[in-house]
Amino acid sequence: TRSRLKVGTVLTRDEMLRLALMASENRAAASLSRAYPGGSHAFVAAMNAKAASLDMKDSRFVDATGLSPQNVSSARDLVKLVRAAHEYSLIREYSTKDRASVRVSDRGRPLNFHNTNGLVRAHRWEVELSKTGYISEAGRCLVMRVKLASKDLIVVLLDSWGRQSRIGDANRIKKWVETTTTGGRSS
Repeated sequence: TRSRLKVGTVLTRDEMLRLALMASENRAAASLSRAYPGGSHAFVAAMNAKAASLDMKDSRFVDATGLSPQNVSSARDLVKLVRAAHEYSLIREYSTKDRASVRVSDRGRPLNFHNTNGLVRAHRWEVELSKTGYISEAGRCLVMRVKLASKDLIVVLLDSWGRQSRIGDANRIKKWVETTTTGGRSS
């Protein structure tokens, strides 16, 4: 994987969390796990304990970044995770920020990051929580809690085949929900 954060970059936990949630910055996620009391192993154990407490029976995590193909979950479990994550205002806020800047050194210019979910950046959706992901084994994935047609919905898209197909799929879902809700015909 690549990262715009150089090894040795010093940021606050808050900045790391923002970049991990908004920009899928894997080096930030790995850093957060290393700084967790007990280190990365304790962090992953806490992730698995949280999954168990949420009754996520099809999920198993081995690293904090999501880059290992040994991390597994199901659409049903991801709905449970999104539901639980939505209870945290900081996760809602950071995962739906369209951009952020961080200063990586005293004299350096700020690094600008954008949200990896183009639907957040486009501002045509009412996205309440969002997270994208990609590894070759899982394809391009997207989970969101959105408000569509006055309804709170959780959208889980797994293994999208193309770079923009998860966005296209989400837009088709939006159109279908809005058409069905307004009494129009859907195809």
